[in-house]
Amino acid sequence: MALPKGKVSRARGRSRRAHWKLSLPGIVECPQCHHKMLAHRVCKNCGTYNGAQVIDMTEDKGKKQEE
Repeated sequence: MALPKGKVSRARGRSRRAHWKLSLPGIVECPQCHHKMLAHRVCKNCGTYNGAQVIDMTEDKGKKQEE
């Protein structure tokens, strides 16, 4: 049966976990509308990605289509 090798002190455990940090997201400027956006994703403001129009942004966002 496995046994623990020994108690890990608070300092040793906490110093090991000191490098578990969050990294900042890659925020860049949209080349079309110059708004801030996440890198390698469709712009939420104008709907373009890599110079091409991907999402039609002319639809009304507040209205839902009723069927």
